[in-house]
Amino acid sequence: MNPRPLLSLAGIVKSFPGVRALQDGRLELRPGEVHALLGENGAGKSTLIRILAGALAPDAGSLLLDGAPVHLRSPHEARRRGISVIFQEFNLVPAMSVRENLFLGQEQASAGLLHHDAERKAAQRLLDRLGATFHPDTPCRDISVAEQQLVEIAKALLHDTRILVMDEPTAALSGREVDRLFGIVRDLRSQGIAIVHVSHRLDEVFALCDRATVLRDGRHVFTGNVSELTRTALIEHMVGRSLDAEFPRRHPTMGPARLVVRNLQRGTAVQDVSFEIRRGEILGLAGLVGAGRTEMARLLFGADRPDSGTIALDGIPLRIRSPRDAIRAGICLLTEDRKHQGLVLNHSVLENFGLPNLSRFSSLGFLRQRSEVAALRTYVDELRIRIPHTDQRVGLLSGGNQQKVVLAKWLETEAEVVLVDEPTRGVDVGARFEIYQLLHKLADAGKAVLMISSDLPEILGMSDRILVMHAGRITGEIADVPQATQADVLRLATAESLEPAGPTSASTP
Repeated sequence: MNPRPLLSLAGIVKSFPGVRALQDGRLELRPGEVHALLGENGAGKSTLIRILAGALAPDAGSLLLDGAPVHLRSPHEARRRGISVIFQEFNLVPAMSVRENLFLGQEQASAGLLHHDAERKAAQRLLDRLGATFHPDTPCRDISVAEQQLVEIAKALLHDTRILVMDEPTAALSGREVDRLFGIVRDLRSQGIAIVHVSHRLDEVFALCDRATVLRDGRHVFTGNVSELTRTALIEHMVGRSLDAEFPRRHPTMGPARLVVRNLQRGTAVQDVSFEIRRGEILGLAGLVGAGRTEMARLLFGADRPDSGTIALDGIPLRIRSPRDAIRAGICLLTEDRKHQGLVLNHSVLENFGLPNLSRFSSLGFLRQRSEVAALRTYVDELRIRIPHTDQRVGLLSGGNQQKVVLAKWLETEAEVVLVDEPTRGVDVGARFEIYQLLHKLADAGKAVLMISSDLPEILGMSDRILVMHAGRITGEIADVPQATQADVLRLATAESLEPAGPTSASTP
């Protein structure tokens, strides 16, 4: 017999100027369950979360807590009723200590004096409960992202939380940190706390969650037990169509080497790295956090300068001292952190699109905006970028549409070498498939594509060949990708049972 729902939302409607974000939002939570909230970008998940947090009021619908109707008029009221939300962007003051962040706005005091010792002891009890090893007086700016997340969870427990909502909690965590977080979540579940887990990573859903709810286009379309679902069925609920395969099929025809890297070195981050990418090849680059993958991509793009090593494109040696040199040479980089390094969030889609392409749309110092708009509209149609107009502020777009804007601006440069670092991070399954199709199209056009990804199913499903890094070095190559497993990649990523690997390069046909 199922327990009575702790919380029920039904028929939730929420509109904003020009858009209805939710038309029939529904969510039912039971005590002591981990419940996945899923859907494509723009499905209404964020709006539903903000309503739960008390940050938004619904236009219509009902919200029941312990079977009684409630109205969450503010985040303070939501917390008072035991609902805490940990957003992807943490709500911490970096210069303040862990203790100060925990008690911010509810300091323990009497007669005008703050009781720091009492706060410190309470903070330490919470941190011990979560297995944290840092001191309550440590400034939040001096702890890792995973540790900051523990502080956010501790803040929730300080409020006697009964419902904890976690929005993309693993987006910036390493594998070990994810395992540790999951252990904490399972412990909270055993204490009767209901947890909403919002994620685009379906492996996490099957590893952690008891039930799942799917939203599509602002409507509830499915709720069911995760144990009774397949990965394909869950994706089909999210995208609203049958799915033949999670990754598009491709029969690559590869030519000679285009990008040739020899003995690239930068301190201990990148150590004596050599490899080649052939014409028409998608070369996957795997490794754990800190392996040196992103650092290597930054060297290829001129964001950092190497201590030594050479880079050549189509047999021509390149001298790359800056991103401008890389762009002129025909190399582009879709960065891991699109919000801080790939886009100017307060600027429009058109302005972001034009930034690396100003020379293409200007003459005699004047910008030919009509040409710029016409070029952007071509990509809007081709990549199916959902925007109301080209002057839309890019920071207001969903993660998938932001990523497509980044892709569009680099495609316009007509780059011959395409470096993509975590291309589908924070992107829903529908947009993922479209990005995969685009990468295939680029490779089929003869481009050399380097794809860095921490998502092992993605790296195995998309790569023609895989290189694996560990501690700044290439530890191995997987040439027969269809026969490889995640365990094969992880063995190389952790350098298990390996002698130090020498430079790895692909042979040309």
